Amino acid sequence: MMAAAIADTVAFAEVPTPVGPFVLAVTDAGLVASGWGSQARLAERLGLAEVHDADRTAFAVAELNAYFAGDLKTFETPVDWRLMSGSRLRVLQALHRIPYGTAVTYGELAALSGSSVPARGIGSIMGSNPIPIIVPCHRVIAAGNGLGGFSGGEGVETKRWLLTHEGYLQPTLLDL
Repeated sequence: MMAAAIADTVAFAEVPTPVGPFVLAVTDAGLVASGWGSQARLAERLGLAEVHDADRTAFAVAELNAYFAGDLKTFETPVDWRLMSGSRLRVLQALHRIPYGTAVTYGELAALSGSSVPARGIGSIMGSNPIPIIVPCHRVIAAGNGLGGFSGGEGVETKRWLLTHEGYLQPTLLDL
């Protein structure tokens, strides 16, 4: 007789960061969602039973803390890609490989992904990225080095902070 399948569950953690509280949602497979905002909003979107499991979230929390402390440049937290498919998945997996301290344009990311998504479509995919920071949509900029948009945290100012933190942008007098 086959054992009953264990229902999918998600554990949440909130990490205080210099750019606001950041929520992580972790399944048995890995980080499935993250972002600024409420845990309740993420939970509703995921529709998975919640478990309180600090061990499940501990590695992702430790990596995020190390990233904001300036001690981590490459995330090793496993990613649960279930919320993505098709071209969107290919684009976000290509984005996941963009190294710390660098940036690509929307058009360059389209080419790197091997998808037929035009640069404008890449912007839409970035705006709906369910795993910001770890899947670093802040590293995608407009052609000509404009920052482009950013839908997380305080918008483009959060993107500017993240790119400055990673050393891609130089601090301004306002940052000092």
